Amino acid sequence: MKFLSSLKWNNQVVITKDLIYLLLIGGLYSLSVSLSNTFVNVFLWRQTNDFFLIGLYNLTIVIIQPITFIFAGRLAKQIDRIIVFRIGVVLLALYYVSVLLSGEKAADYLLLLGALLGMGYGFYWLAYNVLTFEITEPENRDFFNGFQGVLGSIGGMSGPLIAGFMISKFIGFVGYTIIFGMSLALFAIASVLTFFMKRRPAEGRFSFIKIVKERKQNRDWKMITNANLFQGIREGIFAFVINIYVYITTSSEMALGTFAFLNSFISFITYFFAGKYIKPKHRYRSIFIGGILLFAATFTIVINTTYTSFLIYSATIAFAYPLVLVPFMSISYDVIGRGWKAREMRIEYIVVRELYLNIGRTISILIFLFVITQFSLEKSITYLLICLGSGYTWICWFVRKLKPEEIKGGD
Repeated sequence: MKFLSSLKWNNQVVITKDLIYLLLIGGLYSLSVSLSNTFVNVFLWRQTNDFFLIGLYNLTIVIIQPITFIFAGRLAKQIDRIIVFRIGVVLLALYYVSVLLSGEKAADYLLLLGALLGMGYGFYWLAYNVLTFEITEPENRDFFNGFQGVLGSIGGMSGPLIAGFMISKFIGFVGYTIIFGMSLALFAIASVLTFFMKRRPAEGRFSFIKIVKERKQNRDWKMITNANLFQGIREGIFAFVINIYVYITTSSEMALGTFAFLNSFISFITYFFAGKYIKPKHRYRSIFIGGILLFAATFTIVINTTYTSFLIYSATIAFAYPLVLVPFMSISYDVIGRGWKAREMRIEYIVVRELYLNIGRTISILIFLFVITQFSLEKSITYLLICLGSGYTWICWFVRKLKPEEIKGGD
């Protein structure tokens, strides 16, 4: 593997072996998730026809995930972080094993499945984010985030089409069983790849509370975590409601696969150019444009709920997300990198950031569950989507309050 030890992008960005493996594992994760997660909520919807139960399933995920983050963060200070990463991959594989075994009775185990997926996400993303922080530098961070988006989009393009075709081809839930099995196989490959990464021994004490309190001392850190909170508020219900509504509108998994394919195809192009051309000095402008587009896209599906409007929505958010996420992730890591004892406390910073992101998701889903129990879903969903869909515009507000060197990446 010596040829992977050091490469260059545009003769400027240094690409290490571990960075390549991290991207490959992230790509396999994206393909696996795009195969199955696009359809998991529809799979459960077909068994329950109950938005409240689907909401509880997703609520369980976003509550268990930050709790697991804290536990995984403490563990990452005690054992090799690659092992923590491996635990996450294995837990995600076990989730798909559980779905396969429960089959048409999966709806009877919604909370257990949600808890298992939340634990898998917690371990996986804690380790992935910490490794991203350790493996990347400010000079190659935009490249990494952009290329990660490209790989995610490639998986997102192929996964939903393959899954939609397989599900539509077979009667009943046979197609679902096949795609969940394929996801399991991909996670098995990802687990093997972790053995090729450089070991990263544990060090130091876990000071989670200290980094939470650091928000009072570090204004930029407070702004980033506030932005993560509102990011979560937007993502909470949008992560499952939209896919179910596409299915309800079309009664076709293939139509949902096409919806996801269009989203990933445009994301693929946008992520490529975002990672390559969004310079540090353009970061705030990019986040502002992307945030406004994400909010505006919501109106395309609340004004006229047709499959065509969903496709327009899909194309719009696919263009907008990279404009926000590539620079926002880079800014976030830059702020952490300049924080108090950043090298020693990098795990705690990642845990706290994810905590605020999942608090936002939890708030979003709790609002959803409250509203649908008190009011008609048909009458209230429009207002819910508009109000909660404004989350990314608030990111612009908080990023604007950062110091200029934070927004511009130190340029």
